[in-house]
Amino acid sequence: MSEPRSHESPDSEQSPVAPGPLGTADATRMALAASRALCAAQQIPTACLLMVATPIGNLADVGLRTLALLQRCDLVAAEDTRAAQRLLKAWGLSLPLLRADRHREQAAAQQVMRHLAEGRRVAFVSDAGTPAIRDPGAALARSARAAGYAVLALPGPSAVTTALSASGLELDEGYVFAGYVPATQGQRAEFYAAQLGSPRAVVCFETPHRIRASLAALGELAPRRRVVLAKELTKQFETFVEGHVEDLLRWLDAGAHHAQGEFVLILEPAPAHAAGALPQQALPWVLRLARELPASRACAVVAEMTGADRRALYRWLLEQPEHGSSRQASGEPGSQD
Repeated sequence: MSEPRSHESPDSEQSPVAPGPLGTADATRMALAASRALCAAQQIPTACLLMVATPIGNLADVGLRTLALLQRCDLVAAEDTRAAQRLLKAWGLSLPLLRADRHREQAAAQQVMRHLAEGRRVAFVSDAGTPAIRDPGAALARSARAAGYAVLALPGPSAVTTALSASGLELDEGYVFAGYVPATQGQRAEFYAAQLGSPRAVVCFETPHRIRASLAALGELAPRRRVVLAKELTKQFETFVEGHVEDLLRWLDAGAHHAQGEFVLILEPAPAHAAGALPQQALPWVLRLARELPASRACAVVAEMTGADRRALYRWLLEQPEHGSSRQASGEPGSQD
């Protein structure tokens, strides 16, 4: 499955270079010539696999080094051959294509190995973004390395870092990339519960037909946690919305097209007092046990299981709407405990 790539505004993909005094074709030729000149001295093995990051929306985001080295490849293995063909055509390139999606990645790896054995350079591109980051590609790279061939990476677009760079969140402690939010209600709740204790920002992907249910599930667990929602990254209707879950849900309802496109969600880090004390695995456990046990008892059991701080765990549990009334029934753990 690829990094988020929207289909709301396909016209924005048609021309990678905006028309100017020289015209699009002339500008493209100049870009290709510049890429060749800049990379002329770079030596790459005759038999190697290049893992190539490709634009997540706007085809103009392709790197000059990527264009230069694609011109020196013999074929392109692609998760989606149609997307790869659009990219190559936009930049005046023509290369044989080999389908290498997740369903036939192992078979494609065998084909790629045969090409490498014959001394060819093979580029692998995912549908959009950086290969092997929630995309196929790992099996190809692993097979090539195991067979003794060079595997090179051509850096470029990534929905994760693109969203983070414009989020405004402090990232001194780093971030966690959690992939796609699960599709089912129960798995979705457990997924968010596991992420909410992270002392780092958490980045995840969501689809347009699940975005509302996903935000609603997050809101049930952490209604006051701030979230950055990004959609249509690099394209005409790129949008960033920040706020609590209820703010994001109101924004979705405010426009018929707001729920269209692919989404990146960034959860701000857990509060400092709770983040360091709560292992991520503790949160889904305490939510489950609190359905059957008094809150204080559930927290004591989970603290013993995971090493979490019991009081921090109890404070976190009481912040969850469905358990907020537990304080009256069970009493917060005291110092004598």
